[in-house]
Amino acid sequence: MQKKERFEKLISYFEKKMPVAETELNYATPYELAVAVILSAQCTDKRVNIITPGFFNVYPDAYKLSEATVEDIYELIKSCSYPNNKAKHLSGMAKMMVKDFKGVVPDDINELQKLPGVGRKTANVIASVIYNQPAMAVDTHVFRVSARIGLSTNAKTPLDTEKQLVKYFPEELLHKAHHWLILHGRYVCIARKPKCTDCGLTDICKYYSTKKE
Repeated sequence: MQKKERFEKLISYFEKKMPVAETELNYATPYELAVAVILSAQCTDKRVNIITPGFFNVYPDAYKLSEATVEDIYELIKSCSYPNNKAKHLSGMAKMMVKDFKGVVPDDINELQKLPGVGRKTANVIASVIYNQPAMAVDTHVFRVSARIGLSTNAKTPLDTEKQLVKYFPEELLHKAHHWLILHGRYVCIARKPKCTDCGLTDICKYYSTKKE
């Protein structure tokens, strides 16, 4: 099967199966999403959604957060993974947002990556979810699912995967495709034991075709 056909079949499947695909992180503003995405690194969305309501009650915007000590931030997020680093990142992000961006989350991917704790993946998430930009964030789920199905070929890094996905997904679908792949990886094509019997993509999946042999 040609890669183009594989993408077409996958898009057709998800347009029917998951016409609405959105982040599972709870947020109300760009600032809240930025905080939630930073907290979500190597941590479940479920855990982040438990932490953020209390956090946003105390720090509802970048201005309030910029005045907080790293120690105070840590106390509110210590139940997530790597709380020490994330507390420092959140403090630095808020201070830079206030100093350089007037408290507003920038919409440019390069500007976003200047913020502490915001790498390319996080920047792409914010740009696509908040600002509807044609960006493809590649996390561990997207990286794994793309390789297994055959959407990416010999990709060694998330950036390699991103470039291949951007090439074949229509620009207007990129923000939705990101969530398709994440949710598929989170609930069906899981890391250790993919649920192939529950998957509607086995007819186009390289991993499944190899598994049957």
